[in-house]
Amino acid sequence: MKSPCLVAAMLLACASVVHAQDFSARPITIMVGVAPGGVTDLATRAYANAVSKNTGWKVVVENRTGAGGAVAAKAVETAAPDGHTLLTVVGAQFASIPAMQSPPPFDPVRGFQPITLTFRLAQLLAVPADSPANTIADLLALAKKKDGGLSFGTPGAGSPAHLLGAKIALATGTPMQYVHYRGGPPMIADLVTGRIDFGMLSYIAAKPHIDDKKLKGLVIDSETRIAHIPDVPTLIEAGLAKERVANWFGLAAPAGTPDAVVKKLNAEFVRASKDPDVIRQLESAGAQVATSTPAEMAQLVKEEVAAMTPLIKALGMAKE
Repeated sequence: MKSPCLVAAMLLACASVVHAQDFSARPITIMVGVAPGGVTDLATRAYANAVSKNTGWKVVVENRTGAGGAVAAKAVETAAPDGHTLLTVVGAQFASIPAMQSPPPFDPVRGFQPITLTFRLAQLLAVPADSPANTIADLLALAKKKDGGLSFGTPGAGSPAHLLGAKIALATGTPMQYVHYRGGPPMIADLVTGRIDFGMLSYIAAKPHIDDKKLKGLVIDSETRIAHIPDVPTLIEAGLAKERVANWFGLAAPAGTPDAVVKKLNAEFVRASKDPDVIRQLESAGAQVATSTPAEMAQLVKEEVAAMTPLIKALGMAKE
């Protein structure tokens, strides 16, 4: 005769497996902390559609904006840990937002169960076409010669672009005048017209201006060079590998989500990453498909938190 404890454990294990296989009972909601229309939103919807097509599950995307993504993160952190509420994680912001607020609005390490990476997004450091700088070394040298440094445009304080530029500035001892905009479009408009000296933007946003010879790229934060701009080196090639910030995006569930549920979600979203429509939509938006195990993503989160916390303090952005 089996002991009561053993029977209870077996029943719990069976229940977890059954639950992991029964997502058709009610929708899976993926919360996105940014407004509709951007790369993060479009990529999340591409994955949601592919998973729905492959499984028959109803997967919906909800844009829960506010506080730089903290509103969506907190909603998922406090949701039932049953796999029906997920968060699209923006690597750098997921790690930096808690360091900028006191008390932290959410715990990126202990409050979530990572599922998988979903994509990476290359960031390009670009200058106006008539800039005298043709390499990142040229730009840094010019900045050191100018009183106060060159003006660096970002789509917002605390954005991945801002944090990447700040890491480069601190590592190289280069002065910069940070000019923060409310989003990428107004920053790009001023960059193209030369009102600011340089900026950090997604490759896909820069591409039409590079094609029109209104911008030129100096360095790109990606794993490899981009075929369309083969002469632009990566940060790794430029000797700035340690200054990179997380350019990855992924999915996470609330902490405590059963292992069987996590395993099932990981398998289906990794499967969706191979869907031709997902690959096409992400590539057309300038993103690269990426996947991982839950453990691999968890390690990336820990590493980014460890890197972002001292950076936020060094920039004077931490609220005690």
